[in-house]
Amino acid sequence: MLSHTFIIFHFFLFTIFILPSLSLPSQNITLFGDASYTDTSITLTKQQHTCLSSSSSSSSGIGRAFYLYPVRFLDPLTNSTASFSCRFSFSILSSPSCPSSSDGIAFLISSTTDFSSLSNGYMGLPHSDQDSYFAVEFDTSFDPSLGDINGNHVGIDLGSVVSFASADLLSRRIDLKSGKIINAWIEYRDDMKMVRVWVSYSSTRPPTPIIASFIDLSERFKEFMHVGFSASNGKGSSIHLVHHWQFKTLSYSHSVGPMDNVEEGDCFLCYAGDSKIALGIGGITAFVVGSALALIVVICVLIKRKRGGVIRKIREGQSSRFQTNKVPVKLSLSEITSATMGFNRDRLVGEGASAKVYKGSLPFGGDVAVKRFEKIDELDRLHNPFATEFATMVGCLRHKNLVQLKGWCCEGNELVLVYEYLPNGSLDKVLHRNLSSSFVLSWKQRVNIILGVAAALTYLHEECERQIIHRDVKTCNIMLDVDFNAKLGDFGLAEVYEHSSSTRDATIPAGTMGYLAPEYVYSGVPTVKTDVYSFGVVIIEVATGRKPVADDGTVIGDYVWSLWEKNRLVEAADPKLMGEFDVIEMERMLLVGLVCVHPDYEKRPRVRDAARMIKKEAPLPLLPTTKPWVRIMPVCPNDTPETQDVVGDWVSNDEAPYLTPRSQFY
Repeated sequence: MLSHTFIIFHFFLFTIFILPSLSLPSQNITLFGDASYTDTSITLTKQQHTCLSSSSSSSSGIGRAFYLYPVRFLDPLTNSTASFSCRFSFSILSSPSCPSSSDGIAFLISSTTDFSSLSNGYMGLPHSDQDSYFAVEFDTSFDPSLGDINGNHVGIDLGSVVSFASADLLSRRIDLKSGKIINAWIEYRDDMKMVRVWVSYSSTRPPTPIIASFIDLSERFKEFMHVGFSASNGKGSSIHLVHHWQFKTLSYSHSVGPMDNVEEGDCFLCYAGDSKIALGIGGITAFVVGSALALIVVICVLIKRKRGGVIRKIREGQSSRFQTNKVPVKLSLSEITSATMGFNRDRLVGEGASAKVYKGSLPFGGDVAVKRFEKIDELDRLHNPFATEFATMVGCLRHKNLVQLKGWCCEGNELVLVYEYLPNGSLDKVLHRNLSSSFVLSWKQRVNIILGVAAALTYLHEECERQIIHRDVKTCNIMLDVDFNAKLGDFGLAEVYEHSSSTRDATIPAGTMGYLAPEYVYSGVPTVKTDVYSFGVVIIEVATGRKPVADDGTVIGDYVWSLWEKNRLVEAADPKLMGEFDVIEMERMLLVGLVCVHPDYEKRPRVRDAARMIKKEAPLPLLPTTKPWVRIMPVCPNDTPETQDVVGDWVSNDEAPYLTPRSQFY
């Protein structure tokens, strides 16, 4: 039995749903009439025990399958239609006991799924005067009254079962009633006002279409339409099967680029060394209300292992919905290799625990940052930074203070994400340059950087459809553009949750020492307040010019707390500034940093409120005169083997140390 996987992206101006194997009931497909699921496909009709007479009006031989959610095709403001492409495979199994041919099968885009067919026939299509619809029919019944050219043709229907255009499939040596699997490709280009159809037994699309007709679908479509299939037996008896289905729409722009179909073997999220992996990205459509700000992308990653066909689901926390208006481009490995001069070490601009970053240059995209991920261990696929980062960024998080994903490559053993190139590099390298360097970030630039990071985190925490916890906020993940504006990047550890989620499962604590909130190290539960703590460390680091943990082991927060206790807070200012800063602003910045790294997470503000404090739009909170002590309860029993002793400065000396799960840090 084939495993059931599906890929669905749904955006305001962009939709993709891919069902590489229709093997089990899907919550994203609604069945009507005789339609049902089999082990490997959707069966639209059943074989009849007896052939129906010409006078029969039974509807028992009709079946339909529609994608559950309506797809937005028409922009009512511009009256332009979304371009779309579709690929599917189907077969028709005729009954030897019934000499009459069935009606056939049709790909259908209809304004509704609630319609009655034209008795038991006409492929189950709607009445011509009932609803708006577009269909590509694969007709196995010859009816001269409908203008049929024969009983083995493909046709385009526009609100009528009388085809607008048709072509004889025998010219391509295709027999619809052969029982063989047939592949079909349908494409509509709004900029050309043209529909093209290809048909082949092969999984490779033929070079020329069998039908190419000029049609303006903006005159036919409503704003929202339903997409699916319909079939009927008529006087015959056949099983109509849909095996695979891929569909996507593109934006309403009249400058639509090449519409590359997702061919066999393409993978949106894949894993090095495994050519048989199947990925699923599940999506739920959002209805647009008002100003079209609501946009939903739901992503869940399903990994099919090489052996056993076992489907594993990456934790639900990686499901996500984002606002978007642009989709990253898939690049070939040859393009990536050429852009980086074969991943030349001279092009290396950064290196982390899971990836190396190279400066690249694309002919059509200029300079880019190419993030090449390390090979994935077979046992660590469910904790794969590439999968996590791609699943987070594929929603195309659109914010001026987030590094933008431009493209991706998943080919052979290579996993690559391509980002916009930011010429001033990461904040940590600029902030901690050698003393011999003459360049120093000004105080104004530092304030602007902090406010930029705050805007990015506020967007992730509060403004996205789902809440995103970054989990790795630090200066080396903050990039600077040509004007030293901050852009937060590296979502390899990100977790995604519903805003309404009240309980969250513990994860293996991961991140960078010095930036981790104490309660997160102990509990493993990431929250907004754990990101706030990391943000507070960044604030203090930017203001003081000191690293989170000094070479002698001094923690930056403790250092600033000690100066606060002595009423000498401003002495923490970065000496490289040479006193060129506003003293009141510096003190305010450091106080905001301290309240963000408060040991008691309940006392930490939201990032939005912290930014308002920095901008003097909100009062500063009252801090205790000394660093508070907070007791953090253990999350593992004392006899648990997977623990280690950790003593923090938040535990008084007369208390026993607490226990924490083994953690992954770098």
